[in-house]
Amino acid sequence: MSMPSDAGYPSLVDRTRPVEAGAYVIAAAFLGEAAAFALGDGAVLFVGEGGETRIAAHEGGVLVAAAAGSELVTGGDDGRVLRFRGVGAPETLGEVGGGWIDAVALGADGAVAWSSGKRVFARDGKGEVRSTEAPSAVRGLAFAPKGYQVAAARYGGVSLWFPRVDAAPKELAWKGSHIDVTFSPDGRFVVTTMQENALHGWRMADGAHMRMSGYPGKVRSVDWTNDGKTLATAGADAAILWPFQAKDGPMGKSPKELGVRPARVSRVACHPRAAVVALGYEDGCVLMVRISDGAEILGRNPGEGGPVTALAWDRAGARLAFGTEDGAAGVVALPAD
Repeated sequence: MSMPSDAGYPSLVDRTRPVEAGAYVIAAAFLGEAAAFALGDGAVLFVGEGGETRIAAHEGGVLVAAAAGSELVTGGDDGRVLRFRGVGAPETLGEVGGGWIDAVALGADGAVAWSSGKRVFARDGKGEVRSTEAPSAVRGLAFAPKGYQVAAARYGGVSLWFPRVDAAPKELAWKGSHIDVTFSPDGRFVVTTMQENALHGWRMADGAHMRMSGYPGKVRSVDWTNDGKTLATAGADAAILWPFQAKDGPMGKSPKELGVRPARVSRVACHPRAAVVALGYEDGCVLMVRISDGAEILGRNPGEGGPVTALAWDRAGARLAFGTEDGAAGVVALPAD
C-alpha cells in the first residue's frame, strides 16, 4: 500500500491530506469525523469530508489546548476557557479577569481544569467550579485517572488537589521549574517535564523520587502507550521511551530509543490501540514507528515546513493529524489493511 520514500522509509505521504491552517498550530484533535486544529491566531479550524470550517474562538490567541474523547478545550490570552464538542460554536466553561490561561486539562465525566497565574480552577461534570491557589504560577495540569484529583506543576514541584475536599493540597517537592505534569494510567506515578532538560517523577505510594535526564533539549511532549506501561517523550534526536511497569518505574532501567534521525523530536503521540508511536520532528518530518522492532513509516517528508507542534490520532487509530509552527497541517489516512 505504500512506496519507499527518498529517505528509504515506506511512505504514506501520498495518503496525506494537506491543510493550510494559516497560523501556529497549538494542538490537534479529532471531534467525531472532523480533525480540529487549535491555532495561535485564536481560531479553531475543523477539517472534514464536507470541507473546512474556521471558527473565531478567542480574542487574541489560543495559548493552550487539551483533547480527550470527542472534546477539545482551549484556553486563550483573553482569559476564556472554551469547550468544543463538534463543528460549531463552543461552550464557555470559565473566564478569568485580568489574566490569561496558562494550562488546561480534561478529566473523566466532563471534568475540566484550568489555571491562570497561581490560581487553579476545577469544573466537575455538573458545572460546579472550585478554585485554589498554588505557591507559585502553575504551568501544567493533569487529572488523576481515578478520583476527582488535579495535579498542578509549578516551580518547586507539584500540588495534588482534591477540589471537593476543604483541605490544603498535598505537595510533592523537587527544586526547579516544573512545566507540565502527567499521571501514569494506573495512577502509581506522577511525572513532570522540567525547565531543565529532564523529567522528574514521584511514586504515589511513598513519594520516592525518580529522575530521567540526559536530554539534549527540553521535553515539550510526552504520551503514554496504549497499554499504559511506557512513557514516550520528545526532546532528543529520537523518541525516548521509559518503562513504568515495574514497582520502581524506570529507575535502574535503560530507556528505548525509536526513530533516530538527524533532527530533534518535537512531538509524540501514541496509537490508541497498537504499540505504535507517531513522532513529529523539528525539521517537519512525521514518522510512525512500531515499538516492538522500530519499523518506520513516513507520514510527512522532512524539510517541507517548520517544526511539528501538534500530533493526534483519531479514536480508531486510522488517521493521524499533525500541525506545525508555520501554519501547515495535514491528516494522514492509514491503509485499511
